[in-house]
Amino acid sequence: MAAESTAFTPLTLPVLPLDDEVVLPGMVVPLDLSDAEVRAAVEAAQAAARDEPGKPRVLLVPRVEGTYARTGVLGTVEQVGRLADGDPGALIRGRGRVRIGAGTTGPGAALWVEGTRIEESVPDPLPGQVAELVKEYKALATAWLRKRGAWQVVDRVQAIDDVSALADNSGYSPFLTTEQKVDLLETADPVARLKLAAQQLRDHLAEQDVAESIAKDVQEGVDKQQREFLLRRQLEAVRRELRELNGESDGEESDDYRARVEAADLPGKVREAALKEVDKLERASDASPEGSWIRTWLDTILDMPWNERTEDAYDIQGAKAVLDAEHAGLEDVKERITEYLAVRKRRGDRGLGVIGGRRGGAVLALVGPPGVGKTSLGESVAHAMGRKFVRVALGGVRDEAEIRGHRRTYVGALPGRIVRAVKEAGSMNPVILLDEIDKVGSDFRGDPAAALLEVLDPAQNHTFRDHYLEVELDLSDVVFLATANVLEAVPEALADRMEIVRLDGYTEDEKVVIARDHLLPRQLERAGLHQDEVTIEEGALRRLAGEYTREAGVRTLERSIARLLRKIAAQHELAERELPFTVTDGELRGLIGRPHHVPESAQDPAERRTSVPGVATGLAVTGAGGDVLFVEASLADPETGAAGLTLTGQLGDVMKESAQIALSFLRSHGAELELPVGDLKDRGVHIHFPAGAVPKDGPSAGITMTTALASLLSGRLVRTDVAMTGEVSLTGRVLPIGGVKQKLLAAHRAGVTTVVIPKRNEPDLDDVPAEVLDKLDVHTVTDVRQVLELALAPATNEASREIPAAA
Repeated sequence: MAAESTAFTPLTLPVLPLDDEVVLPGMVVPLDLSDAEVRAAVEAAQAAARDEPGKPRVLLVPRVEGTYARTGVLGTVEQVGRLADGDPGALIRGRGRVRIGAGTTGPGAALWVEGTRIEESVPDPLPGQVAELVKEYKALATAWLRKRGAWQVVDRVQAIDDVSALADNSGYSPFLTTEQKVDLLETADPVARLKLAAQQLRDHLAEQDVAESIAKDVQEGVDKQQREFLLRRQLEAVRRELRELNGESDGEESDDYRARVEAADLPGKVREAALKEVDKLERASDASPEGSWIRTWLDTILDMPWNERTEDAYDIQGAKAVLDAEHAGLEDVKERITEYLAVRKRRGDRGLGVIGGRRGGAVLALVGPPGVGKTSLGESVAHAMGRKFVRVALGGVRDEAEIRGHRRTYVGALPGRIVRAVKEAGSMNPVILLDEIDKVGSDFRGDPAAALLEVLDPAQNHTFRDHYLEVELDLSDVVFLATANVLEAVPEALADRMEIVRLDGYTEDEKVVIARDHLLPRQLERAGLHQDEVTIEEGALRRLAGEYTREAGVRTLERSIARLLRKIAAQHELAERELPFTVTDGELRGLIGRPHHVPESAQDPAERRTSVPGVATGLAVTGAGGDVLFVEASLADPETGAAGLTLTGQLGDVMKESAQIALSFLRSHGAELELPVGDLKDRGVHIHFPAGAVPKDGPSAGITMTTALASLLSGRLVRTDVAMTGEVSLTGRVLPIGGVKQKLLAAHRAGVTTVVIPKRNEPDLDDVPAEVLDKLDVHTVTDVRQVLELALAPATNEASREIPAAA
């Protein structure tokens, strides 16, 4: 609400500048006359007052950073004398607001200006809103003054009824800045000025409440810490008195750690690092979180078996007997462990246990399809060597800290899995099985496979440093056994540090032995049956391995045996079958249904895949071991199909290129091979690999696709008992491939009797078990023409040479 009336009175006054200070009307302030400008203004006012009645008058103008305000205050010089400190001074009272005009002249050295006196007035009585504003301001001012203990000033503020005087009374507030006071000075409307003063006071009280709340919280925290400190000291005193009463030695927890470290059998550098941490623990306060970190670290260090080692069992014959008793087959691994023990024994006999700070550990990688016994083999190796065994599962691990540990500054920090495995084993030379190393992943937290490079490097792991321990740990005496299904999934640098031992799967005879000696006794116990209650003949086991399962390992075979025994146990409980009972191969179908994998050669000739031209049998290697792969080829009708090559079956780039090479070879050598290839440019060729949901790639199906196309063009069938593998070149050369052992095992499982492989893969036949080679007729070839002679059946008539529309 604006004032009821405002009058303007002209004035000519000397300017008294106030640097970073503001005087409002109604205020009485002392000013130091030692300042030249202040003294000049007061003297000029006194000179002018000699000719006029009344007290000398000056114009008090705030000057902020050299800039004068637009409004000043008319002040009268009440008294000139000495200030409290003895300096000359003047007491000046603010009378009213003056709007500053132009400069003028006057007596003395002061700056004279013309001004206009602003006269203010408000209606009487006050309107309701203004009265409420006055009441609110007085309440705010009273609350602030009471907090400061200024009770006498409270009464003076309550006695002010004038709106303008009440607003100008804020000039005494020490919390207002110069800019805020200038705003009050330049606000001519009394009501608006009172609103501004009330808002400034309200904001200050809110800030003061927040500051008091923070100070209260801080004080409560300090009081709590002091109380906790006193209680802990009292508790220590009580414990000390109890120890004295019980005759125990007096000592604190840090002293206990020092005694434990000094009594422990630690390596030199580890002892030195532990004692440094004990010193830190003694200096740390009880409330410090660092104390708990140090205690946890010291507990870990003291629990590590720094100088604990188990004695290796150097009975080489006994170790080999243990391996043979617990695992059938796997001769490569057994020979490698036997060699390791023999070398360890000779080194120990000749005093060469430690060479260059390194002991005689080993790093082996067991690579093979699932179910061949890689994981269980690790425990058997530890048993044969007389060492402790620890399994570390790496499948799905994505955090590098899982291998090397966390830094101690992290909350909940732990050492890595390698350190925890050694601690769990309780010796520095255990057998550690790193299971599923090919399933390790990587993301923003790091690459665990890269952290394993130092662990699995025999030249570096004698100084392995875990991020949590931060001391060297000797892993050179540990036997690391890593397991993987696919070697290609292991980083090349990591695979280079390990000795690769391949487990390519079991023959049918080995599966029968494993089922008889290991799987059947275990499943009888799990089914609650005694060995004299159920007997499975060897013929039944052989049929289970050959026709009910087709795998490189024995997991599915064990499930089939378990299912068979569960069926017998349930029938006995239902009084449908008497025990003891002997299972023959003829009773399998009645118990667990028909076979799932009948060999191609055992099927009806009309139902075989190779009963039509254009279908050939190949061999491949998958993550589950070797497998049989069929290739189908067909030609489109020249009137309906477009020319070109079509490939289906989710093939990789390498396999697609092999198909193009096979087609190019037949086109360029068609006359030589007596094949009608002249019309190929007008008819589309389609090559398909069944099981289209399974990705396939690699060059080893080259001769299989060539044979399928040659069969299609010639009309001659591919022999059912023949399977082949090999890469083909544009000139018809058969190039070597990999995985010969796994492919031959797969051919044997599928009932194939004749296998064609490249001539340069002949040395790989040494790795194939003798019982498998005895049942296979293996042909080694160098040219695709030899493959066609072996694989294609003789033509029955001349009509068979016509190109069929589809196969």
